[in-house]
Amino acid sequence: MLRHEFQPGRLVAGSFLTVAGIAYIGDANDAWETPWFAVIPLVVFGLLLAGVTALLTRAIRKRRRSAGTQQTPTPPPRATTHD
Repeated sequence: MLRHEFQPGRLVAGSFLTVAGIAYIGDANDAWETPWFAVIPLVVFGLLLAGVTALLTRAIRKRRRSAGTQQTPTPPPRATTHD
């Protein structure tokens, strides 16, 4: 399996959508009564929070990359001589 970057924004979005799905499953199984309009704010807030999380993650990673390249200067190129 290929390794990939951890993306907290997707984790947040998935969590909120999972909670919304659980709310509808509970309503479908008559475990509780969920009004049709109750899930909309939950999903919208979750997507908004996921977007903010993704933007913060991107800004932090971009700042770390730029700080990492400034701390380690590249060595000057070697002069090659051919005899």
